[in-house]
Amino acid sequence: MKKLYFITGSQDLYGEETLRQVAADSKEMAEFLDSRLKSVKVEFQPIVRNSDEAEDVCIKAVADKECIGVITWMHTFSPAKMWIRGLQALRKPMLHLHTQANEKLPYGSIDMDFMNLNQSAHGDREFGFICTRLNVKREVVVGYYRDPDVIAKIERFARVAAALDYSRGMRVAMFGNNMRDVAVTDGDRVESEIRYGWNVNYYGIGDLTDIADGVTESEINEKMSDYADKYDMATDKTDSVKEQARYQVAIEKFLKNERIAAFTDTFQDLHGLKQLPGLAVQDIMAKGVGFGPEGDYKTSALMAVMCKMAEGAYGATAFMEDYTYDLTRGSEKELAAHMLEVSPVFAANKPKIEVHPLGIGGKEAPARLVFDGIEGDAIAVSMVDMGTHFRLICAKIKLIKQPEPMPKLPVARLMWELIPDFRTGAAAWIYAGGAHHAVVSTALTVQDIKMFAKFTDTELIVIDENTRVD
Repeated sequence: MKKLYFITGSQDLYGEETLRQVAADSKEMAEFLDSRLKSVKVEFQPIVRNSDEAEDVCIKAVADKECIGVITWMHTFSPAKMWIRGLQALRKPMLHLHTQANEKLPYGSIDMDFMNLNQSAHGDREFGFICTRLNVKREVVVGYYRDPDVIAKIERFARVAAALDYSRGMRVAMFGNNMRDVAVTDGDRVESEIRYGWNVNYYGIGDLTDIADGVTESEINEKMSDYADKYDMATDKTDSVKEQARYQVAIEKFLKNERIAAFTDTFQDLHGLKQLPGLAVQDIMAKGVGFGPEGDYKTSALMAVMCKMAEGAYGATAFMEDYTYDLTRGSEKELAAHMLEVSPVFAANKPKIEVHPLGIGGKEAPARLVFDGIEGDAIAVSMVDMGTHFRLICAKIKLIKQPEPMPKLPVARLMWELIPDFRTGAAAWIYAGGAHHAVVSTALTVQDIKMFAKFTDTELIVIDENTRVD
């Protein structure tokens, strides 16, 4: 399990007895947080008293591959100039915890010794200033460290820090390039690696077909048995389903061999494949692997990162596409779907395996999962390349039950309402340059995306109940 360093600031001014108490309190806090956080370990670090110790612990955090971030807290006053070199060296996410070892003041016995020991109100403001002066990106959490809401905020930071750690060095495969003449799915892959750590590379579809040709009947049958356990077989065209099973076995072998966390394909580059991967991709997405259609590597990588961020949180996270509207005035709704690739994590009912013609790509009718979508509060997040920088657009949406059956629609789908209202939400998204591809999540919130944007220095536009187009 990854870990956060718990770093406490003080100084030599108050003497050894005070420093021993600072260390004891800090260790108790670190152990308490370690016992409460689900996603990470919290590791106590020796008290920082001077510039050399501040620099040493920050360099140690950077060098420790198991450390995904740091929690800092000033128990006493800790002169901020001593933190400059350390903060300049720190390249891991930081949470500044503004708290105290004591919840209540001992009104009847409080004296200057107590004041000097427990002066986070003093020390954290000093530390906060130097962080702001140095433009250190950090998350500030305020409150008594044992309070449930404080622990929940630290847990959110830990999940985002884990996603950032996962993002660095993440490998993304593009089978083919992005769809011809499409603009919004394209992007600067070199800048993606510089900013987010995404190593994005092209692979010929032949690399996949070679593996698919070597898949055995026993491997296919094993995958078919897995499908039967999870889904309803609503077709007698089992050969088409077996073809998808072949693709899934091949894709999963490729992902494992190449250490790939996210991938794309395109219906314009399917040489050697009989079908566009549909059911295969849907089942793989349900395992948290990132996917983007038509060569959309940014959405693919973003999905993988957001799935990592959502680990341990209740809800569903996956790629989605804007498709069509119900424009009934006053009750406008969006129907979101894709040609094939909608993750079953969004299924409100047991998905059915069906086989239908695709209509584009010139290949055989592919097997796919068909289902109605879940309900609940969610966010839709799009990443676009503005030429000079990347931009994230994060919109609050409300997933709803589809008002009527859609028996002739041969794909899985979600329906949602835009926030604050249809016209404002749609116009704001279009003004912001949001793509028709996004990552939808009922597990994450705007706050998670804000934190990710902050630590990656990415421009963020939020569309929520406070949004006004003007």
